Amino acid sequence: MQSTGLDHHRVHAGQGDFVCQGEVLYAPVKSLWFSGMAAAALVGGFFFFRWDAFALFVASTAFVLLFGHSLGSHRQLIHHSFQCPRWLRCTLIYCGVLVGLAGPLGILRQHELRDYAQRLSVCHEYLRHGRGFWTDAWWQLHCELHLSHPPDIRIEPLVANDRLLHWLERTWMLQQLPVALLFYLWGGWAFVFWGVCARVTAGVLGHWLIGWFAHNQGEMNYEVRGAAVQGRNIPWTSLLTMGESWHNNHHAYPGSARLGLAPGEWDPGWWMLRLFERCGMAWDLRQPDSLPPRPELVEIRSVMR
Repeated sequence: MQSTGLDHHRVHAGQGDFVCQGEVLYAPVKSLWFSGMAAAALVGGFFFFRWDAFALFVASTAFVLLFGHSLGSHRQLIHHSFQCPRWLRCTLIYCGVLVGLAGPLGILRQHELRDYAQRLSVCHEYLRHGRGFWTDAWWQLHCELHLSHPPDIRIEPLVANDRLLHWLERTWMLQQLPVALLFYLWGGWAFVFWGVCARVTAGVLGHWLIGWFAHNQGEMNYEVRGAAVQGRNIPWTSLLTMGESWHNNHHAYPGSARLGLAPGEWDPGWWMLRLFERCGMAWDLRQPDSLPPRPELVEIRSVMR
């Protein structure tokens, strides 16, 4: 049942149907984390609204999504799609923790399980965002999938032996506290509610929203034959997501540091990587042409790179 591209995947399983055998259960800690942040953002943000606090929310959200989620967590930690000095790598991954989704190892493991399952011919609805909008919202924001036969996820030594990543995994929720203290000293409770609570809420909620649409609605340049689900491009959110919404392109070339491949496909994450490269802070930026061929990949619409 495996596609060719899974030969060297981090997930190793004896049979493919494990991704359909499991139960979605309520996850109290995950649910309370999101619900608490959302409630604080709504109530505190209303009673302590200030335009400078709202500006902080916009700027801090954009900052952690670009440097943290897109560059740190996704393109570097998960895919190693570019190389950079260790100090920059650690800084970017730390910014990814501040998004508020999970610890770095938790994000990596969940991504790998989804990626592996979506490339198979069958896949649990939780892993492919296969339910309706509201059901999937409940599942992804408040529940977790408990597989009957969890696969072995083998993480390479560069990540598995990194003590900083293990520390961040244990303390990822607590990492919001230093930021909250800094914002409180800078601008009072308004900065805390907007710069922390609203930012985390927007990051978690936005991550789910893009995930649902990027697997259900949108444009396709490529098809991965035999895959249970195809990624979709959502052009109008490319700037908001720092280029992460070119999800069909990413399904086609998951190891590429560049997600916006065609002219007009805006990719702020790629722009920042090119700037890093010019400054000597990043190198070996991988693009589709430098990746191994995928026999299961079919271009269904011409893309000029």
